[in-house]
Amino acid sequence: MSYFITGTDTGVGKTLVSCALLHAFSAQGKRVVGFKPVAAGCDEHDHNEDALQLRAASNVLATYGQINPYCFVPPIAPHIAARNSGVHIEMARILTSFNELKAQADEIIVEGVGGFLVPLNEKEDTAMLAQHMALPVILVVGVRLGCLNHALLTLKVIESYQLECVGWVANVLDENMPALQQNIDTLSDRLEAPLLGVIPFQVKPDARVVATCLNINLLLQQQELHE
Repeated sequence: MSYFITGTDTGVGKTLVSCALLHAFSAQGKRVVGFKPVAAGCDEHDHNEDALQLRAASNVLATYGQINPYCFVPPIAPHIAARNSGVHIEMARILTSFNELKAQADEIIVEGVGGFLVPLNEKEDTAMLAQHMALPVILVVGVRLGCLNHALLTLKVIESYQLECVGWVANVLDENMPALQQNIDTLSDRLEAPLLGVIPFQVKPDARVVATCLNINLLLQQQELHE
């Protein structure tokens, strides 16, 4: 089983949750690898920090190019970064890397870029990428002002692509957010997918610690039902 990790916006903790899931599944004896198909914002070695974190959290040895087939230097919308670089993001290339990883791992955690509808090229976006991979989706909700609308809208889009949201994670981004628990309760009532965990506000988040906040037994139970 593999999962597509999306978020209510950019910077809401997709990489943190993705790495935490890798650690959690690894602790269950699974062969795991992270996959960042497209990244914008790279260092002098053409490496993206999110992709490097995913690779470090994986226990399957894969090349950087397999984990991150498209990487662009400027931290801007990927379709714009690609066009400015004279590159066309091809679904086929991404799926080739994904299939290579599938041959090596029990669990692949695929991290999207930005929110769920970020364009990848002139006609395709990250939602279509998840659709091509036919993956269940895990939604990371950045819990701050506006999160209710963002989360509910994102879920509707996931469903409109005939994809299943199998769980969501509440990542608290505002330590002083008023009515914090009421907001989480509201989402629990309105999102049909189960709440996999609440990540408390952290100045320096640690994915191994966050792994203990996630109830992956809910995902493992779903996997058993599909077997």
